[in-house]
Amino acid sequence: MSAQSIDAVGDHFLVGLRPSPVLGERDRALLQDLKPAGVVLFKSNFRHDLAYDGWLESHRRLLEDVRAAAGRPDLLIAVDHEGGRVTRTPAPITRFSYAARWAKDAAAVGDAMGRELASLGFNLNFAPVLDIHTNPANPVIGERAFGATPDDVIEAALPFMRAMQAAGVIACGKHFPGHGDTSVDSHLGLPSEDSDIEALRARELKPFGAAIAAGVPMIMTSHILFPRIDPDAPVTLSRRFVTEILRGELGFEGVTISDDIGMGAMKGFFDAPDAAARFLAAGCDMLMVCAHFTEADRARGFAAGIIDALEEGRLDEALLARSKARIKALLARARNHRVEALPETALAAHRAAGAQFSAATVEVV
Repeated sequence: MSAQSIDAVGDHFLVGLRPSPVLGERDRALLQDLKPAGVVLFKSNFRHDLAYDGWLESHRRLLEDVRAAAGRPDLLIAVDHEGGRVTRTPAPITRFSYAARWAKDAAAVGDAMGRELASLGFNLNFAPVLDIHTNPANPVIGERAFGATPDDVIEAALPFMRAMQAAGVIACGKHFPGHGDTSVDSHLGLPSEDSDIEALRARELKPFGAAIAAGVPMIMTSHILFPRIDPDAPVTLSRRFVTEILRGELGFEGVTISDDIGMGAMKGFFDAPDAAARFLAAGCDMLMVCAHFTEADRARGFAAGIIDALEEGRLDEALLARSKARIKALLARARNHRVEALPETALAAHRAAGAQFSAATVEVV
């Protein structure tokens, strides 16, 4: 193993903290050693037992500790916050319903969501969902999608994206090349889709193409196997999908990030020492390693594997330099928002922007 410090490749990682509203010592050490490009917070990183001013102060301290540990001014503070059951923040932050229920108000919701997330220090949101809800048996997408046709999704996702970004929060389109027609939850297992490339071009790829044309700066890959397109690798590890289709065919020049590699769909795929190097060789940029499904400390081994692959000539230095340049460009547009309370007048206006969520349901992480 190389003696080179793992922070040499820290830009290629976004890590999820352990489920706690306080930065633990293991997470602190990982941030200090790896210096990742970003962190992502989930529901478990907030205090839900306190009033607004109480949990906001707790959150402010957490972000201060994260920034101090990472030791870099250009840090992505990310959240996976769509509405419906994919909502992370405590009250009184608006709990919008599923995207399908406020699609006609997408611009207003994007503005409200962007302002609220910015007030919490977030500069990146893993939204909009660009999947198309085409399979009623789909256990994980459903009404998270804006609609059941490419046009439905495009007509809502693009105004949402523009409004949220105007409020200071970077958008990330997901889950390339489309998760709407699957029947397996990728949190639990690997979905396999029988579509060929022509079928994807006719439907699933259209929202991604439209978002790329509109300037979406980041796209998240899905953990899905398409045997008729690439029988050897799920999308996250597929050069065919990432380099040839997403970058070559659709012309995407922004940053690609994996969905969380600890999900059940990736079981076994990231066990080899060179797994992260193969991920980058496929054309991807940032690996998301969260503590919900795996140990975030695995990022240490992944980083060491990338350095070894570079030194042994198994990973192209020019490819990695291009990837790092894309990440640096994204980091340059990430704002450093101050954590501050919003007035009740603003929150009331946000609640009026789109349908609210009230059903008790299991959270998707």
